[in-house]
Amino acid sequence: MDQFRQMQAFTTVVQAGSFVKAAQRLDTSKAVVSRLVLELEALLGTRLLNRTTRSLSLTDAGSV
Repeated sequence: MDQFRQMQAFTTVVQAGSFVKAAQRLDTSKAVVSRLVLELEALLGTRLLNRTTRSLSLTDAGSV
């Protein structure tokens, strides 16, 4: 996947506040959005989001 799609998925997740809502906005599945964000984190070598079953929050690296 290209970096643009990964960054787009990440910013949409942050704006939407959830992977499900981001997937709806991007007209794709939650699994694809999750994979794109994971790939971006792997590329950058850092975690961008703290994930729990009920919430998302940006890490320090994610907010930069």
